[in-house]
Amino acid sequence: MNFASRACAVVAAIAVAGSIAGTAPAWAHVHASSPGAVRGNFAMVTFEVPNESPTGSATTELTVTLPDVAAARTETKPGWTARLDRDAKTGVVRSVTWTAAPGAGIGADQFGLFQIKMKLPDTETVDFPSAQGYADGTVVRWDQSPPPGGGEAEHPVPSLHLAKGPAQAPEHHAQHPAPSVSAAPAPTDESQAGEHPGGHADNPARLLGGAALLVSALAAAFALSRRRA
Repeated sequence: MNFASRACAVVAAIAVAGSIAGTAPAWAHVHASSPGAVRGNFAMVTFEVPNESPTGSATTELTVTLPDVAAARTETKPGWTARLDRDAKTGVVRSVTWTAAPGAGIGADQFGLFQIKMKLPDTETVDFPSAQGYADGTVVRWDQSPPPGGGEAEHPVPSLHLAKGPAQAPEHHAQHPAPSVSAAPAPTDESQAGEHPGGHADNPARLLGGAALLVSALAAAFALSRRRA
């Protein structure tokens, strides 16, 4: 390799090293996750918070701004207390703050998981601007949008991409509703005739009744004639 080639290789190596040093790894950022989250539905959102203090100071507070959700509930986390900032009139939850107990917190080379169940908005993307507080008083705000030219911001805002829910089939209404169907057997001609006056199904019964009355009358007349005799 000649001198020119070596010089180009050194310059390229320096450029790559400089770009790596100036860009923080993506896993070191605060980010939100919620697998299968659907617009307008309830979901469990997890915030992963790494310790990024250059001095090794512990993370002792995390405040996450919520998109004015109608309902929210935090998970019990040992060593931490959670407080919801709720509007007294509307009940809308605007933010949540986790605070570490004395002696607790996220130490160097550690990360913490903070979970909250909430009703997501009916939008394609939802952002959660966050503020990470350290024991030494340092506060890092994660609220930057991606730069116009592409790439990643220095302190990107945690965000979620929400999926659409299952499509609901439209309701179809018939212009002429079908006649109702009964499970009872269809009536026969004889039963129909018996249900209406003037039918023919009850003629034999009437004849038998008349004959019985005639026989009774004849028997009464015969008995009366014998008494007179």
